[in-house]
Amino acid sequence: MQNRLVVSGAGIFTAMGRGLSRTFRSLKRRTRVRLTRFLDSIHAGSYPFAEIKLDTKQLLELSRHQLTQGYTRTSLLGILALQDALEMAQLNTRSSSPLRIGLINATTVGGMCEVEKYYFDILDKPGDYSRYSDTIDCADCTHRIADRHGIHHFVTTISTACSSSANAVMLGARMLQQNKLDIAICGGTDALTRFTINGFNALKNIDRNHCRPFDAARNGLNLGEGAAYLILERQEQAQQRGVTPLVSFSGYANYNEAFHPTAPNPEGEGAYQVMIRALQKANLHTSDIQYINAHGTATLTNDESESNAMKRLFGEVPAFSSTKCYTGHTLAAAGAVEALFSILALQHQAVFANLNFETPMPQSELIPVTRFQHQPGIRHVMSNSFAFGGNNASSSFQPVPNDAIHVYSLLGVHLSAKFVIRFICIKRSCLPGNPVVLLPGT
Repeated sequence: MQNRLVVSGAGIFTAMGRGLSRTFRSLKRRTRVRLTRFLDSIHAGSYPFAEIKLDTKQLLELSRHQLTQGYTRTSLLGILALQDALEMAQLNTRSSSPLRIGLINATTVGGMCEVEKYYFDILDKPGDYSRYSDTIDCADCTHRIADRHGIHHFVTTISTACSSSANAVMLGARMLQQNKLDIAICGGTDALTRFTINGFNALKNIDRNHCRPFDAARNGLNLGEGAAYLILERQEQAQQRGVTPLVSFSGYANYNEAFHPTAPNPEGEGAYQVMIRALQKANLHTSDIQYINAHGTATLTNDESESNAMKRLFGEVPAFSSTKCYTGHTLAAAGAVEALFSILALQHQAVFANLNFETPMPQSELIPVTRFQHQPGIRHVMSNSFAFGGNNASSSFQPVPNDAIHVYSLLGVHLSAKFVIRFICIKRSCLPGNPVVLLPGT
């Protein structure tokens, strides 16, 4: 138990709502992909997006502070989601606790939305706009989130496109296992911007309708925005703090295939390699996985590649689905968002619908889960996050094993399972008169 890592808190804020409970209710119902209300873009009336229906001023009010300068939509979403995660984990990052607490934050757009807002002002009215232009940096977003919550021991930023927050969780796990941190706060945040919309549109990767992951007629993704964070720590420490963990973080891997700047290997080599490594890290067999939260972007290349990898690795592929049809593709936040969906699958023993699916792809003929359903017996869930440049990440989660300390009584001697003492009875029973040998073990 000493090195077992658990998730002791989690926070999420997407178009589906804020918090785990509201998110789970939304997963049972319908997509939140709609036409935009607040984003100023020439594509706003043409493409559906998973936009959080609050403007930046309303987000500031929710964050319970009056600071406005430099706080972008991206950083505000992160502040709010992290606030919920800290409350769930009963963690006061502003206290004088000796715990070494670190923030590993992921983002791809940083404060691009702020730069877009002031771009023409800078052109038309030369002056000092450094306080705005500084916010474009991804690290600026991270440090504003850290400052807001009083986290200073260790703060860093990861930006590996769509696998960013999955890699943030992995880095946090490694730092815990190497005893460099006591608490690792890991996740990511990204807001919708014209920059990302125009970029994906230039790649012809945005669907004008609701996306259809793993469908033969899929035609691109729906972009979204949001933030999600996980609080990682050792199980022993969580118990000492009196916190009941949500799940155990059992395995993870990253694999960089560098096949193409924006496309995966169609055979799924990178996806295959990262999934098998995540299983090995968790000491799991393919038959142990009951549900896969797939990357499933609904683009032509990703879904073919991921399907080929799943068929190659699993043979008979377990229940799987893409939840991006609910949240849109939240870019850097996607890995953490879908890690939380994996946690919800374990907590509620349920699998989530791959919306809008009708016809299997002829290459794989795989059929995802098409309706929300309870599935008792889920013990291990895999979550995939694949990114541009072939930066692939995969993680697995499982329920927290029952390692509570029990006190046993044998022949008037009280022994604690905390010290893991094995009892080996010689002969066929431990009746009075038969010798009992007590051997310490592991």
